[in-house]
Amino acid sequence: MKLAGQVAVVTGAGRGIGRAIAGALGREGAAVVLAARSGPELDGAVREIEQAGGRALAVPTDVRQEGSVEALARRALAEWRQVDILVNAAGVATFAPVTDSKLDDWDQMLAVNLRGAVLCCRAVLPAMIGRRRGTVINVGSVVTSRALLGSAAYTASKYGLLGFSRVLAEEMRPHGVRVGVISAGATDTPLWDAMPGAPARERMLRADQVAEAALLMAGLGPNATLEEVTLLPAGGIL
Repeated sequence: MKLAGQVAVVTGAGRGIGRAIAGALGREGAAVVLAARSGPELDGAVREIEQAGGRALAVPTDVRQEGSVEALARRALAEWRQVDILVNAAGVATFAPVTDSKLDDWDQMLAVNLRGAVLCCRAVLPAMIGRRRGTVINVGSVVTSRALLGSAAYTASKYGLLGFSRVLAEEMRPHGVRVGVISAGATDTPLWDAMPGAPARERMLRADQVAEAALLMAGLGPNATLEEVTLLPAGGIL
């Protein structure tokens, strides 16, 4: 197992991409701390990992709140004394033209998609720096390279995450900590359930395919780093 002896913290782990990544890391031997706001969803994800022979811990967390994120990091370190992998997969999206969009929606997307990732990095990086090893994986979006109508607020949050990740990668390089971004195209997750006019779900990526990219980033030897990956459905949709 590539990740035996390592500890991973995954946000947004109750469903969708985060849940798929948490399961994949667990199958490769990592002990996984699963974070999300929904306790029942987290419990189900933990059961899946444990039934597959892995180790997992659920920590209900609101990534928008600094105190909640700090409690997540403390719990992970208290349980397993280290954090080797951080996956920021928590995300929200609401689509509307700029003139029709609600400022509350802008605030929510920036708070979860960008601020949440920043808070999680700040909480676990001291432990990684202390051990001179670690991998941070931020789940971005293809909207940072292709314009998607109605996604201005979502795109702004993901551009912010991409820029933040690029700077953080340079700052962490001397400390032996890797930082990467997976810019994923349309992925069949509950995120699309309430979206009118969504592409056909069968043409989208599957969450487990995004998880494969995360495994590639996390499983590289210490002498290599994969910092930006763009993953798209082969059919040509976003």
